[in-house]
Amino acid sequence: MENVVLTIHLLLALALIGVVLLQRSEGGGLGMGGGGGGAISSRSAATAMGKITWLLASAFICTSIALTIIAAQNSAGSSVLDRIVDAPAQIPADADLSLPGADDGLLPPSAGDTEPLLPTAE
Repeated sequence: MENVVLTIHLLLALALIGVVLLQRSEGGGLGMGGGGGGAISSRSAATAMGKITWLLASAFICTSIALTIIAAQNSAGSSVLDRIVDAPAQIPADADLSLPGADDGLLPPSAGDTEPLLPTAE
């Protein structure tokens, strides 16, 4: 069910992007002058593209809410951190906790060591 709603949601998003890009610019967006007149005093006529935009936007919001509800129902009811805290540490008693390669010369040279550090080919 979640995959179906998600697919519809993605199709609605693409359709909404397409419809918004196809609309005619009113000239008032992004601070462009645009001649005033109808922007403040009266309401512009609702075009078919405007109605389609509202319809797609409403459907997009509905599918967003549906996906949120589905995700909440599918959740385990506990946090990931709760599962980490509740899990006992399973480190064997005889485990070697020393740093790997500490005795192989991976540590930086001491202060009195003046010999140059040259890479060796193995």
